[in-house]
Amino acid sequence: MTKKSPNKTAKVKTRRAIINLLKQEGTMDSQELASRLNISAMAVRQHLYALEQEKLVAYQEQSRPMGRPAKLWQLTSSANRLFPDSYAELSIDLLNSMIEAFGEDGLAKLLDVRTSHQIAEYQAKINIKDILPEKLSTLATIRTNEGYMAEIQSLDDDSFLLIENHCPICAAAIACTGLCEREQEIFQTVLGKNTTIERTEHLVAGERRCVYRIKSLS
Repeated sequence: MTKKSPNKTAKVKTRRAIINLLKQEGTMDSQELASRLNISAMAVRQHLYALEQEKLVAYQEQSRPMGRPAKLWQLTSSANRLFPDSYAELSIDLLNSMIEAFGEDGLAKLLDVRTSHQIAEYQAKINIKDILPEKLSTLATIRTNEGYMAEIQSLDDDSFLLIENHCPICAAAIACTGLCEREQEIFQTVLGKNTTIERTEHLVAGERRCVYRIKSLS
């Protein structure tokens, strides 16, 4: 068995770290990436150009008050293959077959069952007596384990953002909008009636990620 050299392994890890940062944070320049990864901007640029050749990243130039325009890097659609897709084609085929066999009512019943199961699974892990930040932390961990690359950000008005940087069921969600509609129902149930939940960004609508703004009413 051929072993990768330490140098090659390090390159692969660094490039994957760059891809993950661009997925989680969105557009960034080489200086920002270098700062986050604790390596030189020159090294980052070399990795970015290599990833560009693989058609995984692209850049747009942004004018700056002084000096040359900055290159703002972002992932291309080709990079989606590097993240879980939960067997997209199979999911779509099954949804279409369900509609063909049982109609829209049958699909609605299927979504009801799936939603009930998810709520039960989440409730088994989230303590309803916990304060909201603790509930959200647990929810983000659950969603990350499911492939959503979730994180929580707190805002100055005591509300929180549940950010999902990836959707492992995106293709299925596009084919069946009911999947996204049920997510908010699930979150509302497991977080409790004394919270408000509003989706402010939606990947299916063409945005980079899904974001929910959540606030306690008490």
